[in-house]
Amino acid sequence: MTESGQIIRVWRCDAASPAWNMAADELLLREAAVLGQALLRFYSWNCVASSFGYFQRYADVEKLTESRPLIRRPTGGGLVCHDKYEWTYSMIFPPNHKWWQLKAEESYRRVHNWLKCAFDICGVPTELCTEKRSAGPGQCFVGAEKNDLQYCGKKIAGAAQRRNRNGLLIQGSVHARATGIDRETWEAAMLQQNGYIDSHPPESFTSEVCGLAKQKYESDGYNCKR
Repeated sequence: MTESGQIIRVWRCDAASPAWNMAADELLLREAAVLGQALLRFYSWNCVASSFGYFQRYADVEKLTESRPLIRRPTGGGLVCHDKYEWTYSMIFPPNHKWWQLKAEESYRRVHNWLKCAFDICGVPTELCTEKRSAGPGQCFVGAEKNDLQYCGKKIAGAAQRRNRNGLLIQGSVHARATGIDRETWEAAMLQQNGYIDSHPPESFTSEVCGLAKQKYESDGYNCKR
């Protein structure tokens, strides 16, 4: 959770295309310093898709899934398949926020502890993974990383990060179908831990998202660039 007493902005998005979702997160990171507050975006996908980490090779990940489109994220991490059962979120912190100053392992632990507290509120016992478990090559939900969230010994939440001079972006994926909790209940539990205000970027921002999605994230040149 964020620092006690701090207000976060919350943007609840409608289902959108994979390219639009990635473009929105990239632009939120670019504008983090201007926004000046932590922002939590809840979002979903309007089609089945897969995303893969910024530093992965397209030729490697395309062999691991038949799910298309296959899109490169602005954050690191491994291959993630997205469908109607998955809950996705992003968190953006400006460079003057304490989370921006954390080491990557600590911000990763904190975000999953936030999720753990939310599931505790829902009456679902989860735990942070204490050590890395062997995984398939480049696949996020095969095995587990240290501080991933698990339920009944199986990973249910992972995340990826990007930290630069503009701020910190965390993109997270939750596969919680086995818990029996619905998304609305979980989102309410996430927000119960902080003061928050609902927020929505101006039309000029969403127009810029559409442009970036088309020019970059829908482009084979970008997604296949390495």
